Amino acid sequence: MTFLSILFALLIEQLKPLRADNPVYAWIKLFAARIENWFNAGHARHGRLGWAVMVGSLMIPTAVIYWICLRISPLAALAWNVLIVYLTLGFRHYSHYFTSIQLALNSGDEIAARALLAEWIKQDTSDMDVGEISRIAAEKALVTTHRHVFGVFFWFLMPLGPACAVMYRIAEYLARAWNEPDHMKQEVFGRFAERAFYWIDWIPARFTASAFAVVGNFEDAIYAWRNFASRWKDEAVGIILSSGGGAMGVRFGTPAEAAADVLPVDAATVDSLLEESDGFPGDAPSPRTLQSTVGLVWRALLLWMFLLLLLSVAVWMG
Repeated sequence: MTFLSILFALLIEQLKPLRADNPVYAWIKLFAARIENWFNAGHARHGRLGWAVMVGSLMIPTAVIYWICLRISPLAALAWNVLIVYLTLGFRHYSHYFTSIQLALNSGDEIAARALLAEWIKQDTSDMDVGEISRIAAEKALVTTHRHVFGVFFWFLMPLGPACAVMYRIAEYLARAWNEPDHMKQEVFGRFAERAFYWIDWIPARFTASAFAVVGNFEDAIYAWRNFASRWKDEAVGIILSSGGGAMGVRFGTPAEAAADVLPVDAATVDSLLEESDGFPGDAPSPRTLQSTVGLVWRALLLWMFLLLLLSVAVWMG
């Protein structure tokens, strides 16, 4: 049932992609904002309580409906699983940005590529050259694919199935929503949400990195993972991007990102990091990197589906 649920959800999403601004997501964002307003009184324990209320309010009904569907009919349970996977996946949510950037770069329209990237990542891109645009777009695509596809797959395989998939997506959203906005950066309310998602995503991130290594250049992916993952402040992002870059033979990350985390930092430290960056396996990012990214993601997806099919057959035969 698990394999069929994911397969049907992927097929439906290819035919009818769920927009990122759909009513379900809009309601969840509104609910998260209200939870923050109700519980945020300036203490860390309020963040823990708000996180538990938010996640529990969505997980428990999902699990109860799934149990009821199982009691009614396997087909009802399958339909519920497909609906939840469809709502929690995001394989096509942001693909229009990536595809449009790829087309713009291939046609030589750097201005359009910068504008699209700025709209996607919500940052100033006016000074970026083609290589930088390609690098950031590829990095964003790999991280987004992990958090909207492979991470959901992992938790959907857990005993509570759809409820765990909902937990993962809600935890990922709260880690961003309660920490990224300017008015929340210095508050303790969102720290638990950030730490909770770190542990929830600890194993899935390594599964995704391993999948990239298996379907790409295995030796370079493992080498980059072991030696350059610390270049990123976010551990999970570092693991995914170092492995993905090594698998594709592309240098991801910038020495400046690593230098910013070294305190105090001086010219000698930056020079050392610049020299160290030369050891990252692969070539500099280019428009061709975007096509390599698409291929890597699809191969990793097929690997996940193949392993899931083998597991389903083994369970069925057992």
